[in-house]
Amino acid sequence: MNGKVLVTGAAGFIGHHLAKLLVKEGYNVVGLDNINDYYDPNLKLARLHDMNINTDDIQYNKAIEGDITFYKIDLVDNKNILELFKKYQFDYVVNLAAQAGVRYSLENPQSYIDSNITGFLNILEACRAYPVKHLVFASSSSVYGLNQNVPFKTSHHTDHPLAMYAVSKKANEMMAHSYAQLFDIPSTGLRFFTVYGPWGRPDMALHIFTKAIVEDNEFDVYNYGKMSRDFTYVIDIVESVKRLIPLPPKANNPKYDPMNPNPAVSSAPYQLFNIGNNSPVALMDYIHAIEKALGKKGKIVFKEIQPGDVPSTYADVQSLFDYINFKPSTSIEEGIKAFVDKYLELNSK
Repeated sequence: MNGKVLVTGAAGFIGHHLAKLLVKEGYNVVGLDNINDYYDPNLKLARLHDMNINTDDIQYNKAIEGDITFYKIDLVDNKNILELFKKYQFDYVVNLAAQAGVRYSLENPQSYIDSNITGFLNILEACRAYPVKHLVFASSSSVYGLNQNVPFKTSHHTDHPLAMYAVSKKANEMMAHSYAQLFDIPSTGLRFFTVYGPWGRPDMALHIFTKAIVEDNEFDVYNYGKMSRDFTYVIDIVESVKRLIPLPPKANNPKYDPMNPNPAVSSAPYQLFNIGNNSPVALMDYIHAIEKALGKKGKIVFKEIQPGDVPSTYADVQSLFDYINFKPSTSIEEGIKAFVDKYLELNSK
């Protein structure tokens, strides 16, 4: 065994893929998720079923054995989170559980405070009470906010977020640094850039566009299609995370200069990485790839850019490549075809 690892958000898009990969790599994986209804819980249950979890047996705070050991627990439940850490004495924690979505944060900001800030504090406190070798946590490219200096670098300052989702992720970075400094919890934050692939969330553009084209419905494309994203295939993402897990940052990084501080490194055992494809794709090219995979044209309605959206994302990921010796290589065409195949399979039942 490579050790015991907790994956929070294990019924989520990235968490599901990561948990499966870590099992294959010989880790003893415990998965946690609250299975909330931000989007259809049946998709989350289907992901758990894919890991041989008997979803009919799921009860709150009860262990269910499959390829992983699964618990339905909410991150805000500090008591049961602490008990879980005490029971398993985890070697590693990968915190992917969060209230996701930029647009939803305009409607329900409180949910981002609860899940992403209070929930993450509970994870940090549990890591403090029952020390781990490495805490890896999900941040987001959305922290770059008003910054238009592309490609985005982790050395850039991120003081102008656009929505509460970005605020909560920026807070996570600051909280993790504080705990790394004060309590010696080795922590790595990952700023994810537009992850896509099979089992993807239904609130994400790829799912929305595919569903609309399959059902012959119109769909909205914002900023009149003049957008680009650093789309990153989920299998490349989880391979990167897998390689990071056994490589915690060490204190007193020689790259840290207190007279000229770089936000990505520290004298504490703490670091930040962008995790993206390093190759932005025009949104219209992305849509054309979906149309090609489906063999069908979409009915596009062009609209103005939405509040909280940015026209372009582009990650400078050289520091991550150097650290883990891995570069994403999946083409947009290949990744979208994999998504479309899984979408058609899941929606033909």
